[in-house]
Amino acid sequence: MLDTFWAVIAEQLEELRAAKNADDVLRILASKSGAAPGFFGGSGGDETVSAALHTAGWTTVWAESSIFYTMRATDGSMITYIEGDIYRGDRHGHNPEQPGELAD
Repeated sequence: MLDTFWAVIAEQLEELRAAKNADDVLRILASKSGAAPGFFGGSGGDETVSAALHTAGWTTVWAESSIFYTMRATDGSMITYIEGDIYRGDRHGHNPEQPGELAD
């Protein structure tokens, strides 16, 4: 079972390395729990979402820590990562179209 879990995480990270926009990230990391639009369960592993997205050409817009940051794709779309939860846009408030705390 554990091997299957890490195989899924490895597949998600591989797909994230080619993510072109926020829609791709949310599709790859779609959450079944409903708590957030996306979720990454592999935060205890060797690789990170941010490293995978950097490989895909994304840039870090803002970061408080390795578990709370906002990244922007080359198309301008953004995601915010909060302790494994993934949200569309900038939950920190750097997106002029969606300032402050955002609804999904």
